This record gives sequence, structure tokens and C-alpha cells, in this order.
Amino acid sequence: MTSAFKGKGSLPRLQTSWDLRAACNFIGGGTGTGLLITTALLALFGFPYFWPIVLGLACVGFGLFMVWLEIGRPWRSMNLFFHPETSWMTREGILAIPLFVLGALTLFYYPQSGGSAIAAVIGLIAVGYLYCQAQMLRGAKGIPSWAHPALTPYILMTGLTEGMGLAICFQALANEALFAVFALVLVIRLIAWSRYSQGLQQGGAPQASCAAINNIRAMFLVGGHLLPILLLVAATFITELAVFLVPAAGLLAAAAGWLSKAVIITRAAQTRGFAIPRTPIRGQGAKDMSSQASKQGW
Repeated sequence: MTSAFKGKGSLPRLQTSWDLRAACNFIGGGTGTGLLITTALLALFGFPYFWPIVLGLACVGFGLFMVWLEIGRPWRSMNLFFHPETSWMTREGILAIPLFVLGALTLFYYPQSGGSAIAAVIGLIAVGYLYCQAQMLRGAKGIPSWAHPALTPYILMTGLTEGMGLAICFQALANEALFAVFALVLVIRLIAWSRYSQGLQQGGAPQASCAAINNIRAMFLVGGHLLPILLLVAATFITELAVFLVPAAGLLAAAAGWLSKAVIITRAAQTRGFAIPRTPIRGQGAKDMSSQASKQGW
């Protein structure tokens, strides 16, 4: 294959439409909504929610700002709101409006009782926003690492995990009950990641996509799950160091989710390519080409 045709034709190739700025939308949106969901639940039990909601909205706003920068003609972003019947990105953008409006109302009513009720509504909208993000990737049928069904539960779980990771960094929210729930969520996220990683390999995803996912497996397992759990356990026994150990655990868990999303969007996003399992040949009937296609990584 000559250099002029390298990476073209029927072979899988890395998509170039979405870059790290698009990945930041999923990073900021997932972390922000996860934090808003966690804060909404804690607000119902009387925990303070002012600064967590501020940070959650800031994360969502950061993600939207980064994807706005990615658009070649940013002012065309207004077209985003015109296709709610077909586009999950449109639905995400529509949900962002009440998310920020109610967020402002919540901060205005803080610390009155009405603020916690509005915070609960924000949590419900944040669930819908996070679900839209998961479905955006699911709809990319031409990219196996995005269209795989196991990615949807992972995006949902890692968003919640990242948000809880930031939530425990607030000393006013940190308590042993939340630590136990956070450890359980970490285990569930790890299971979701394992199902996604194995599903890509078993589903015949391009080798480059599987390799990109496998390259971060050890870092994701140890740095993003085992180490945070150990830090939380240590914080329960060494209480004088908890103010340092707990935020470290939360940030490590969140950073692992950020890394995984960056890899999924930018490095593991190989196109499906074309597969021709049977080719008619004059005088010989149909020749089975499946073995040759598998050798070529189709």
C-alpha cells in the first residue's frame, strides 16, 4: 500500500471529527452532572449544597464551552436546538437551559428550605443530561468503540463516580457512610469498564481500539480504583490524615474517569471499516473471504 492511500479505503482508521475538546464535553458534563446528582441526594438529608452545585454547574459549563470552541463556525451552534426529535446532542443542549436556570435559583434560595427542593429537581435534570451524553456516543454506529452497548452503562457509572469523587473533597460532605457508597460505586464502575473492554475484543472491534483501551488497564485499575479504596480505608483509621487522604482518593477516582473518556474519544475511536465476506468469482462461484478479512483486521 502506497503512502498516498495509507489509512484510507476499507481499512479502519482513526476518526478526526472529534478531538480532545469534544472529550472535554464528556469529561465536564459527566463530572458536573455526577456531582449535581450526588449533591441533590445529600441536600435532601440536610447537607450543605451551595459550593458543590457551583462546581457542578461550572464543570458542565466548561464542557459546553469546549465543544463550542471545537465548532469551526461557533455561532452555528444555535442550530443545535433545532433537531430534538433526532439528535441526542440537541436534547443535551435543551436540558442545559433549565439546569443552569434552576441552579441559579437554588443558589438564590440557599440556605432556605426551598433551595433543597430545587436542588432535587436539578439532580433529576442532571440524570437526563448524563443519559443524553451516553446516547450520543451510542448513536455513532460507524465507530465500534462508541457504538458498543456496554459503553452506555460505563458512561453513566463513571459520571456518577467522578461526581462523587469531587463531592467527598468537600469536608462538609465527607462522612463514613458516603465513603462506603463511594467504594461500592467504584466497584460497579470497574465492572462496567471490564464488560466494555471485553465486549470490544469479543465483538471484533479494530485492533487499534482494543490496544488503546488495554494500554490504560493497569493505570485504571490500580490508580483509579484500588488506590482510592485503600486511601478511604486508611482515612477511617487515621482520622488526623483524613483531610488529605479523602480528597486524594476522590481526585484519583475522578481522574481515572477523565483519562478513560479522553482515550475513548481520541485514541480508541477507530472507524468500523468495510467487510466483504463473499466475493463472486467468474466460473468458481462465491469464494469465502472471511478468513482473509479477519487477517486484515476488518
